[in-house]
Amino acid sequence: MWLRAWKSFGKLAERGPEDGPKLMVIPGFVANDRTTLGLQRALAEAGYRVSGWGLGLNKGVTPETLDRLGEKVAAFGGGRKVILVGWSLGGVFAREFAKLRPELVEKVVTMGSPFSGDPRSNNVWRLYEWIAGHPVDDPPIKTVLSEKPPVPTLALWSRKDGIVSVQSTRGLPGESDRQLEIDCSHMGFAVSGRACPAIVAAIKGF
Repeated sequence: MWLRAWKSFGKLAERGPEDGPKLMVIPGFVANDRTTLGLQRALAEAGYRVSGWGLGLNKGVTPETLDRLGEKVAAFGGGRKVILVGWSLGGVFAREFAKLRPELVEKVVTMGSPFSGDPRSNNVWRLYEWIAGHPVDDPPIKTVLSEKPPVPTLALWSRKDGIVSVQSTRGLPGESDRQLEIDCSHMGFAVSGRACPAIVAAIKGF
């Protein structure tokens, strides 16, 4: 627990080699850039130029979410395409943004993200509705979540997730380009030191 807390300390800023591939980590529901700081550091050490999403606490989708995310992606990319790595709901945001603005996105990696099947196939949908203020199956952005973005997509999933169903995070054939199992819990995608090397290797190998 203390090690996980320690990883959240530090400056929230771009990190990694300036000429490295641009990569943005999008946090999950009720998480922020500090939650994913350990993963950001690991990806920076692997040679990526890494940024958080810079939009504070992820409180669910709003009509402005994709526009605000687009401003951040475009500014960070500076004319280069950006790899989007989204944890949980952050991965759903990454996929939806890539559908809207594929010219800004190199590829999308989701980590335990509920992009397929019943939107209630998870243990937090009631909490989501309470905080976000809308039904989980009627978001303010109209889309087909399972539709694959027009960029390469990798779905990282875990049978030990414990929060989101395996089918929702792995998806059906055709809903992503590649699916890879990671041995971790749902929270572990963002904070597990043991899972981090496998996640970094999966992203580098995609």
